[in-house]
Amino acid sequence: MTEVIKHECGIAMVRLLKPLSYFQEKYGSYLYGLNKLYLLMEKQHNRGQEGAGLACVKLDARPAEEYIFRERALGTGAIQEIFSNIHAKIASVSHHQTDAEWASQHLPFAGELYMGHLRYSTTGKSGLSYVHPFLRRNNWRSRNLTLCGNFNMTNVDEIFEKIVSEGQHPRNYADTFIILEQIGHELDMENQRLYDKFKSEGYRGIELTRKIEDHIDIAAILKKSSQIWDGGYVICGLTGSGDLFSFRDPRGIRPAFYYSDDEIVVVASERPVIQTAMNIDIGQVKELFPGESIIVTKNGEVSVKQIVPAKNYSACSFERIYFSRGSDADIYRERKRLGHRLVEPILKSVEKDIEHTVFSFIPNTAEVAFYGMLEGLEERLNEYKREQIGKYGTQMSEEELKKLLSLRVRSEKVAIKDIKLRTFIAEGDTRDDLAAHVYDVTYGTVIPGEDNLVVIDDSIVRGTTLKQSIIKILDRLHPQKIVIVSSSPQVRYPDCYGIDMSRMSEFIAFRATVELIKERNMEGLLEDVYRKSKAQQELPKEKIINYVKELYAPFTQGEISEKIARMLTPEGTQAEVKIVYQTLEGLHEAIPGYPGDWYFSGDYPTPGGNRLVNNAFINYMEGAYQKRL
Repeated sequence: MTEVIKHECGIAMVRLLKPLSYFQEKYGSYLYGLNKLYLLMEKQHNRGQEGAGLACVKLDARPAEEYIFRERALGTGAIQEIFSNIHAKIASVSHHQTDAEWASQHLPFAGELYMGHLRYSTTGKSGLSYVHPFLRRNNWRSRNLTLCGNFNMTNVDEIFEKIVSEGQHPRNYADTFIILEQIGHELDMENQRLYDKFKSEGYRGIELTRKIEDHIDIAAILKKSSQIWDGGYVICGLTGSGDLFSFRDPRGIRPAFYYSDDEIVVVASERPVIQTAMNIDIGQVKELFPGESIIVTKNGEVSVKQIVPAKNYSACSFERIYFSRGSDADIYRERKRLGHRLVEPILKSVEKDIEHTVFSFIPNTAEVAFYGMLEGLEERLNEYKREQIGKYGTQMSEEELKKLLSLRVRSEKVAIKDIKLRTFIAEGDTRDDLAAHVYDVTYGTVIPGEDNLVVIDDSIVRGTTLKQSIIKILDRLHPQKIVIVSSSPQVRYPDCYGIDMSRMSEFIAFRATVELIKERNMEGLLEDVYRKSKAQQELPKEKIINYVKELYAPFTQGEISEKIARMLTPEGTQAEVKIVYQTLEGLHEAIPGYPGDWYFSGDYPTPGGNRLVNNAFINYMEGAYQKRL
């Protein structure tokens, strides 16, 4: 994606099922778990560029010694910073490098449970206090809770009101704080239930504490907490007494994978990350299914439990198109199929003139779709050659046959992201001129005035970079036609489950549709959709309808794409510019196992999605009205 879209966070968890001395003897380090967590986080660094955090719980710490450790940092270098700080703290304590038993009791961050998090903010709130993991402290080990997650709740107001009605007084309105307090409250209630139960049975003191710690029912806590949650989530937690859980939403919107053997349990947001960190085959990594939670008790018992029933499966397709690492075997094949599916509209856009067309990609994340596109083009070219030979056969001269067989699909590395220009130092036209030089081109790859140039991207969301930089720089090669291809469909609606796409005015497809409405004197449609949206604003989320769909209904995808092309063509561009988008049908054929497409279709998987798109359009219309004033 040529534009930076902030997206889902990344999670990583490690639970060692053997004593630290076991890992010291077998692998040469009692910091084996910490080292694995580093790999899991580093291999997911693409998922969080705003901050990172880590938490560790010890099982064998003595009273008066710390047993929960946390380290957090901000910025793109946060992973390196937190692990440097951790190793500095370890080095500051005088210890023996091989004394695992002493380390398990005294050395900071030498524990059995680890949690890591990589953060991308979807709320606009920043600062270290918003970096996961979050920590809820208590003097009883089993009442301590450390929480992190890849999630966004659409009904924070409902959850907030519920916990306030129960007597709590949250210190912050952000969903992470509220979820921490909600689960923490249920953890307190579970502790109290067990305290009353075992005390009535005659247990006292440390024996009572151990009975409570050994019987915490994490599944029941999650079931009670999640009853009113609306959103996409993978929520992970550690208790101070040694329970671990990772819980996926019932629609499977956010991804989670795990691996377990007799030594270790590992959880991460992406499958190849676990494969690489643990050096295992693809079949050994399991997916956490919708509504499931993997739970590891204090005593090391591992189970996967259905916390809530699975609902309409809506796994995020953007994960497959762009966000997740392309090294996953299935994702690699899917991205190739996305490119392959675009062959027909691409050929139509260049009037089937393969001989005079150069194919390329931008940015690097679109490379796999590019390979799929090339394979499809080569198949079509070979089919054309067979048809010509079959049609003319012996009538073809040797020269004509040689020319036919020499036809090939021409692919080049045309555009390169050259430097990270500091455009903030300039203003106005000067800033736009600097932005135009973020990318550079490979001169000599296109025959001026003769060749078409086709460039594939993963997605065209805002179109800003295309207009300010890419089309301008490609036009310097003097092609007849520039065709920008998106391997995903038009992004028409806000996301509310974790991707930073929340305002209607951000989407070039929406802006183009509004322009078409105005050009055709259909402004009444905007007002009508606004009135209907406004009228249902106070309804329960379950009764809200996404009327924004009606804005797109009068137009074909081709009409909107043509308008987008005109809007994104910079003044003075000599080449004809066309935009080709993937269709919804093509998306689902290429990625059949991930049907979540609400940002393309407007079909939100949870009721809260309809409420948020409703509010986004109301905000757009009222903002536009204010501008007119």
